[in-house]
Amino acid sequence: MVQHTDPKVHMGTITGGEARDIYAANPVVLLPLGSHEDQGPHAMMGDYLLAETMSEIIALKATRAGTRTVVAPVLPYGGQDFFGPMIGGMTITPAVLTGVITDLVASLHRNGLTRVIVINGHGGNVGPIYEVTREIYRRTKQIVPSLYLWRIAYPMLAKVIGAEKAATAASHGSDPLTSVGLHLHPEWMRMDLAPEPKPMQRLDALDLPFTGLGTASFEGAEVAVPHEYDEVYNLGVGKGDPRMGSAETGEKLTEMVTDVCARFVQHFAARVS
Repeated sequence: MVQHTDPKVHMGTITGGEARDIYAANPVVLLPLGSHEDQGPHAMMGDYLLAETMSEIIALKATRAGTRTVVAPVLPYGGQDFFGPMIGGMTITPAVLTGVITDLVASLHRNGLTRVIVINGHGGNVGPIYEVTREIYRRTKQIVPSLYLWRIAYPMLAKVIGAEKAATAASHGSDPLTSVGLHLHPEWMRMDLAPEPKPMQRLDALDLPFTGLGTASFEGAEVAVPHEYDEVYNLGVGKGDPRMGSAETGEKLTEMVTDVCARFVQHFAARVS
């Protein structure tokens, strides 16, 4: 399990006295974002927990490689998208999320912490992150990059378990999140509740085949349509089979994803003051 020491990387555990010394050197600051939504009956709803833990691993690796890196407290609520029908889920409107990210980055920039990287774990955060970082670049020419953990992990899954198996295992509510969860936080996973996969539903309102969240197909042409996730997913699970997830796969994925992210931190820090 990740430790908050050796060296300290979590900003919440750094004391005020330590902060004055650590931050004077303008370390890289990782800003983890996630969501609190349905990840399937077997997985904890707070995927922000994985974004935070993986950020700490990235920070430790980058720091040990010579680039001092710290992790800001995670923002646990994601931008509203398709998952509102899930009881217990909590979201932030895109406009509010844009404002929150803007304020968080501005707080860091105000005091000279200008090397910020967003570590994202939720698709609904992508738009607001882009809006904020584009506006910062337009005004100041400062680059705030974003690393979307699951978008990085999906192609890596095929390298770990093979392309054919990955095609069956991968989707929302299954891998890569299920395996990573089994590796990093097995105490919060309930694989006894993992459902059998079912074909995703058609979008009944238009009688069109579902192709992805927010999209359907008409004669091969993609059509953007509003809908809710429970109209097409099976208990929060897409086309993948969550029962194929394993801690072993999660360990390999976590190692690969955090390795490449830590190398990017070094690359970024060497080029941005």
